[in-house]
Amino acid sequence: MHIRAIYPGTFDPITNGHTDLVHRAARIFDEVIVAVAKYSGKQAVFSMEERISLAQDILTGHKNVVVCGFDSLLVDFMREKQATVILRGLRAVSDFEYEFQLASMNRHLDAEIETMFLTPAEQYSYISSSLVREIAKLNGDVSPFVHAKVVAALKARFR
Repeated sequence: MHIRAIYPGTFDPITNGHTDLVHRAARIFDEVIVAVAKYSGKQAVFSMEERISLAQDILTGHKNVVVCGFDSLLVDFMREKQATVILRGLRAVSDFEYEFQLASMNRHLDAEIETMFLTPAEQYSYISSSLVREIAKLNGDVSPFVHAKVVAALKARFR
């Protein structure tokens, strides 16, 4: 049985915590789709196309990882891609309540879709895209938290 999982997120920017989860998921699933969502909240630092390109550049080492964008209900995108598992990252206990709500709602929308949670390696558990964006905006060093290509992109954006 071929198991295709989708790891959805805005990835604005993609962090070392995100890539850690993708690396580990690539060992578990036959195929992992990193699904870059259209940003629905505050103004994004990078366009969807830029976020897709950065993720593709960073995740090139995995033959079973695909990066693409989506602008629809996640369960509809899952059906379109014939995926059966939603991957979600949990950094801390505080993430659990929200993630549990999402998983329950997605299960209600499509009972065939399962949600699986992965935790990042300990050294990445405190990293969030929003914190990285804030540090970068204030000209701080984000190199411990993101790939060098993301560092360069952030520096160019906030010059």
